[in-house]
Amino acid sequence: MSYFRTAILLAAMTALFMGIGFLIGGQTGMIIALLIAGGMNLWAYWNSDKMVLRMYGAREVDAAAAPELYDMVRQLADNAGLPMPKVYIMENPQPNAFATGRNPENAAVAVTTGLIQTVNRDELAGVIAHELAHIRHHDTLLMTITATIAGAISMLANFAMFTGGSRDNGGIGVIGSIALMILGPLAAGLVQMAISRTREYEADRGGAEIGGQPLSLASALQKIAGAAHRIPNMAAERNPASAHLFIINPLSGMRVDKLFSTHPAVEDRVARLVALSKEMGGAQPASQMTAEPTGPWSGSQSRASRGPWG
Repeated sequence: MSYFRTAILLAAMTALFMGIGFLIGGQTGMIIALLIAGGMNLWAYWNSDKMVLRMYGAREVDAAAAPELYDMVRQLADNAGLPMPKVYIMENPQPNAFATGRNPENAAVAVTTGLIQTVNRDELAGVIAHELAHIRHHDTLLMTITATIAGAISMLANFAMFTGGSRDNGGIGVIGSIALMILGPLAAGLVQMAISRTREYEADRGGAEIGGQPLSLASALQKIAGAAHRIPNMAAERNPASAHLFIINPLSGMRVDKLFSTHPAVEDRVARLVALSKEMGGAQPASQMTAEPTGPWSGSQSRASRGPWG
């Protein structure tokens, strides 16, 4: 079913790409857009995850570089019945995280340094479990390809301003090009919104089941959302088409109405997690399934009860 959704998404985004090409250059523009879209879809399937990780300056870490983070991901992946994903850290003060990869065998989880410094151990486990749920649901391929093509649609719509959409070639003219520059990215954003909102709710539930701690995930969401409005994520601001990848909208400078946000309201997500916690009858904290911190963020003193892991 997840691959069927991906195929439908690719068809919709390709059709939108072709439509913009037609409006810019008529039938010739549509044919060129079709060829570009076909090549882009093939490229995105194999390379979009690597592009997103480079875009955010993510560096891969292993058990030697970040032992407690790596061990936490490994244990939670075992809980989820998943292969061990690659683990990345982004040097970014905004607390946030995302997962990417075309399938569970080629997946990656990326967290920011801001997240490690902001949340406690149980909350971090909740965030990672949420991202692993995305991997288990095969959302990562869907969401990463969406980010790639949505960004291309925005660039193509902006290109219309330089071409003027010549009417002689079946285009829409300068006024139409200006409208297209606004409406093209909006249409791509609506597709992202339709995909991302339901995916986040399901990943919250899946993450709570994998980690066994819905209230810790709820607490992490509240902390991340509060910080995201205060701490800018400049890489995300430069690449807004990828915002839906993150667990919380990273676009701190934008006051987007709930109707057009790629993420559900944090309040709604927290309420669902609280209700889920009651259904589960309580949950064991993640600290009981992971070792005490000993890696690069633990310092010389134990942070089991204070600091970024406490």
